Amino acid sequence: MMIARTIVPMAALAVLCGCGGAAGTAGPSPSAPGDKKHRLEAAKADCMKQQGFKYVPFVSRSRQPDTDESRERAAGDYQAMRKYREKYGFGVFALYVYPKEFGHPAVKPDNPEINPNWEIQSSLSKAQSGAYRKALDACMVTAADQVLGLKLKSGADYYAEQNTIRRRALKSGVNSDPELVELAGAMATCLKGKGHAISDTTPVAMAKRGQEMFRAQEDKLGRAQRDDVPDVAPPEKEGELSMIYAPALTPEEARPYLNREIKAALDDLECGRDFYPAYLPREQVIDKQVSDRFGM
Repeated sequence: MMIARTIVPMAALAVLCGCGGAAGTAGPSPSAPGDKKHRLEAAKADCMKQQGFKYVPFVSRSRQPDTDESRERAAGDYQAMRKYREKYGFGVFALYVYPKEFGHPAVKPDNPEINPNWEIQSSLSKAQSGAYRKALDACMVTAADQVLGLKLKSGADYYAEQNTIRRRALKSGVNSDPELVELAGAMATCLKGKGHAISDTTPVAMAKRGQEMFRAQEDKLGRAQRDDVPDVAPPEKEGELSMIYAPALTPEEARPYLNREIKAALDDLECGRDFYPAYLPREQVIDKQVSDRFGM
């Protein structure tokens, strides 16, 4: 099964220009009446009604719950990060070796949560469906302006804008920090000593280099299996979301890639043992600020 997926910042689960979250429970939560995401969905529903379409306010509740271990990883705890990386590496090819555990799109979950808007769209004719999607895109623009004060050109810009703001906040917030710059430089020197090529030693680049390297490999494999996309990904532009063409890989086929990824991830962790506890909490703060800004 050939899959192309957009890499959305902060693991946002909503479908681009789509029907709220990727999966979840319909209707506003009574415990969070002022929640921006619920207000955004309600505004979209009102707008769609005015356009003559039915839309059910929908917010996903399918995200993985926080655990002590996940919070320790997010804080840069060495043991928690090592336990994860020993099995999953950077979390790229683990999607294929552990498809159910990682929520691979080709694997049906045990208890799938159904977005009611999918059924609404599936009942429409081809012409009606096109008009529905066009109206939904316009209503996303309207709702984002009303609820979040965002001036979007299209519904897809919701995530592109989020990505841009997050990147800029990270660069301005951490790349100029003298302590993080020093720690990132030491991490880069260590990795070069282990035979890894390092082209950018800024804190943000060092934090994401491992995952990005294996995502590029994943994308290369996926593109090689398709005839409808270029073999080489075009340079990413400011504000664009990364599109990964996922290859069709069985767990057995993906295992050698994951093994190499695990080795690289453990080297990265050893060299970044001092860097991550200083960097990751700062990243978490920025992610929360951006998430709150966009009602995620």
